This record gives sequence, structure tokens and C-alpha cells, in this order.
Amino acid sequence: MYTKVLVPLDGSPWSEQVLPYAGLIGRALGIQIELLQIIHPELVTEYSDPEHGRYVDVVGSTLKNEAVNYLRKTAGEYAAGSNIFYNAEIGNPADVIIDRAAAVPGALIAMSTHGRSGVQRWLMGSIAHRVLHAAINPLLLIRPKGTARAAAHVTFKTCFVPLDGSPVGEQTLPHVEALSKALNIEVVIIRAYESMAQGHVPFADSVKARMREEAEAYLKDKVRQLEERGIKRASYLLPLGNAAEKIVDITRAAPESLVVICTHGRSGIGRWVLGSVTDHVVRDSGNPVLVVRAPR
Repeated sequence: MYTKVLVPLDGSPWSEQVLPYAGLIGRALGIQIELLQIIHPELVTEYSDPEHGRYVDVVGSTLKNEAVNYLRKTAGEYAAGSNIFYNAEIGNPADVIIDRAAAVPGALIAMSTHGRSGVQRWLMGSIAHRVLHAAINPLLLIRPKGTARAAAHVTFKTCFVPLDGSPVGEQTLPHVEALSKALNIEVVIIRAYESMAQGHVPFADSVKARMREEAEAYLKDKVRQLEERGIKRASYLLPLGNAAEKIVDITRAAPESLVVICTHGRSGIGRWVLGSVTDHVVRDSGNPVLVVRAPR
């Protein structure tokens, strides 16, 4: 499924909180972890001064060496037992991340949603937003908790999988299968449904009941398929209400959980568009979210 984990860091404690998660997945799947720091060209230009012997290529090389040293030092205990290497590049951060991951189709990008490094000249939040909407690779996003140092060890107990009933949305399932088996975690599929029949609309109750019946049949079928694929612990939840709000409420109440969701998909009977729900879940759930890119 994955061939490596690409971890961009901006030098801030916020960005570093993704490291234990990258290490967890890298070790469980037995894949390489690449720590990456990107140096903005403006920084190279600012430090360059040809009149005093500080040429652009020399400054660039020096900054890259310093970045690699930072990555080696920062990895520390998070990289213990991992196949890890370090890289530094000069360029626009979002473009470098997107292009470097795209060059390796099996790469998983793992990064924090927030962070800021003054010396590196880039704001992690805006970079993460652009990567979320432009990268073709799967993306694991971690919402950092304050400025505290990253936890030495993390774990996942539950993997929540929002589905909207569309084949596009189901493209998360191979990722779920791989991670569930490697990490030995429970899988819970969520299908929220929201009836448009409200108030005094004729047959409102029968319409709602039919929607629930069809959604439940769909979920049972997906659980059965997961069990046939060797997932030992699989179940489903079928909440009534706004999809994004229900997913956020459910996942927030479950610590040490992972959300795996697709970027696109649409279900007529479910009355919600997966792409917009994904943005809401990434922003508000507080849990690590694995976003799988689906074709439009």
C-alpha cells in the first residue's frame, strides 16, 4: 500500500508532533520514513552577499546542511527502530512537498496542520491546506496540541471510516485494511444520514425509515466485506443528523483514534457531499485524519 512516509517539518514544535505517528506507521508497515525540511528561496537570498564571499550556492548548501542536522537531532527517539533518512531542499514548501510525494506513488505524506518557523519563512497551516487540496498522495494530518513537545509514544485503538454510500468514497477501504491489520485496531464505519423530509411533509416518517433501512443494509455489507478480508473487529454506526457534525462528535469522544476519509464522493440518498465533510472533519475533529485522494 505505502512505500514510504514523507514528513515535512518547519522547525517548530507544532510540526514535530507528527513524528511519533509517522514512526508508528513506518515501523508497523516496515517502510522508510523521509524527514524533509524545505528552505524558502527568500532566505537564501537574504543571507547571500557576494561582495563578502557569501555566494548563493554556498549559502544554500550551508542552510541545507543545517536543516539535515536539525532533522537528525529532532528525530531522536521517534525514529527508534525505523528505516529513516533526511533531506533538505530549496523551493516553495507546498510545491516541493506535492512534487516530491507525487514522484513516489506509494508515498504517504504525514504533516501537522499548524506550525510556524520564522527562520524557514513558511507557515505550516497554509502549506497543509494547499497540500490537502492539491496532492495526489494520501495525506495524514495531525492537529498539534499546543506547543508541548511531541509525545514519545502514540497508538491507535480505533479507525473511524466515514462513508457516503458512493464507490468513490469506498476507495479508503484498502488503506483501512492495511492499517488495521498492521496496527491491530478496530474499524468502525460511519454513515450519517439526514432526511430532507421535515415537519408536516407527507410520509416523512416512512421516508426516514426507508433511508435508514437502506443505509444500514449498505453498512452491514461493508462490515461483512471487511471481515472477509481478515479484519477481526469491524462494526458500524448509523447516526441521524448532519454528517460532518456527527462524525466530529463521534470521533472526538474516542481518544487514540484515526479517521480515514476520502476527498470526494457523493450519495443521493445520503444527502451529503464527502468533499465538504472532509474539510470539516480535518478542521474540527482533533484526531489524526488520513485523507485519501479520489478522482473527481
